[in-house]
Amino acid sequence: MIRQSNEFKIEKIVGLKGGKGYVTVVNFFEEMDFLGKGRLYGKSIIEPGNSIGYHTHEGDQEAYFILKGKALYNDNGEESILEPGDLAICRDGDSHSIEAYGGESLEYVMLILYS
Repeated sequence: MIRQSNEFKIEKIVGLKGGKGYVTVVNFFEEMDFLGKGRLYGKSIIEPGNSIGYHTHEGDQEAYFILKGKALYNDNGEESILEPGDLAICRDGDSHSIEAYGGESLEYVMLILYS
């Protein structure tokens, strides 16, 4: 199967998990593609000053692979700067948030799989 880039579902989500501004989500997978194993695989784009709010994962885990820009990442209360090539994983029961850091848009691949 091949899915062309113009076939991806694109969402603009305001205040995601209580975050600032909006996040653009490009969904690579549709629900049937997960075979019951997860719920999100795609790319997020966060403009400077925008964020996804601090939240806890229950019943799933989420990974972020940074493609472009810098992120202020909160991992269970500990903040770090992530750059292209860095990977962050929020396990089931853990909490996190992410914010575009600096003057450049943040782009990353995200994957949420069920525990």
